[in-house]
Amino acid sequence: MKVKDFYIRDITAVLEDESVSRVLKILSRQQVTGVPVIDEDYKVVGFISENDIIRAALPSYFSLLQTASFIPDLNQFVRNLKKISNRAVSEIMTKPAITIKESTPLLHAADLMIRHSLKILPVVDEDDKLLGVITRMKILEAVSRED
Repeated sequence: MKVKDFYIRDITAVLEDESVSRVLKILSRQQVTGVPVIDEDYKVVGFISENDIIRAALPSYFSLLQTASFIPDLNQFVRNLKKISNRAVSEIMTKPAITIKESTPLLHAADLMIRHSLKILPVVDEDDKLLGVITRMKILEAVSRED
């Protein structure tokens, strides 16, 4: 089984100069956890996820979650989110993005997702131009059809 047989081609991507607030609206409307970031030539230059946005608003949040005494301050989060809302996605996105080619075996895609804790993996052509994405759910669906 190859990625080309299971990836989603009709997807949303954002340009690297898009604002964080616009990306939040897109993620909410599309009900996805992240989207590829592309340049003017449709080449994948990064990936922006809800985790990237939370990290930018509360840089120490994920490490503080490890402590039993951590109680999140919603007001601080809201204030910081407003502060970063007009920043460009390129300032907080994960880069370089981990991408995969259409011809890659599905098992390799699953392995990359597990090793890097990814939910979505951009699929690119030989020029690194975005073709679509493969998700964990698509991999699970593909594997479950094997029976």
